[in-house]
Amino acid sequence: MRKRVLIVSPATARQNNGNWQTASRWARFLRGVHDVAITDAWHAGDPAPDLLVALHARRSAASLAAFRRACPDRPTVLVLTGTDLYRDIASSPEAQASLAAAHALVVLQEAGLALLPAALRAKTRVIYQSAPALAPHRPDKRRRHDLCMIGHLREEKDPLTFIRAAALLTRPDARLLHIGGALDPALGDAARAAMADNPRYRWLGPLPHAQARQRLKRCHAMVIASTMEGGANVIIEAVTCGVPVLASDIDGNRGMLGRDYAGYFPVGDAGALARLIERSIGDRAFLELLRRQCAARAPLFAPKAEQAAVRDLVDNLLHTNGDLKKP
Repeated sequence: MRKRVLIVSPATARQNNGNWQTASRWARFLRGVHDVAITDAWHAGDPAPDLLVALHARRSAASLAAFRRACPDRPTVLVLTGTDLYRDIASSPEAQASLAAAHALVVLQEAGLALLPAALRAKTRVIYQSAPALAPHRPDKRRRHDLCMIGHLREEKDPLTFIRAAALLTRPDARLLHIGGALDPALGDAARAAMADNPRYRWLGPLPHAQARQRLKRCHAMVIASTMEGGANVIIEAVTCGVPVLASDIDGNRGMLGRDYAGYFPVGDAGALARLIERSIGDRAFLELLRRQCAARAPLFAPKAEQAAVRDLVDNLLHTNGDLKKP
């Protein structure tokens, strides 16, 4: 029997960030078996779904709390984001209340489990995000080497390290492309100034998701310089189209790429990133190592695997909702 599932996502399609991509993808996976809608909030008096999925412990806290009060016997799922795991659950009473209120928790990579109190791990699942595979693009050896960073310009994504690395490159065939909107106006100003000063850096602004992925597919490598991540969708999209990743050495990236991955650089170290970029271009054996390591992780990010995990979680909660107890 089809049930009504509501996904609460503070991020909207217009923002087109990782949280929205998660909400959109889960809705698509569940629509084959349930009636699914996405909204930015749920309030007392709104039509009540049979199950509520909330993204972001702090920003969806009011919706989750209101739903638990109004429908205490209906199941709830909380999907934890990077800012939840690596900032908010340590200091935000709203985020902490959401952890306690939800019947089930989801983290998007294995390292996230260690951030949760032991008492909450029993109700937590690791569900890796996914992206359809694209055939790898093999550029002409004579062309320039484009490396891209995909993510809106905001502090957590650390776009300044990417910008500074561009200024330190010595190879004339390397070019750094940044895709994303300027959520922080000062960072947008920094990107415009960098373009004026350095032909090796280009800020392309926000692009539609499909267009951004086609641009990514044609890149030599993808850079993620973030200071915190819950399970970056851009890593998945790079890996599933055969593009190796150069990643800041943070817990969330290690949970996606593995602890022995060779393509890490210290957080905020533009010099180390520049050296890693140049090594990936000049050292063929190193580049092939990164490709092999990314390919080994690719099965984790298959859409069928994520769909099966999401449906299993939701169906189990709906099946047992008559036996739910207050978390």
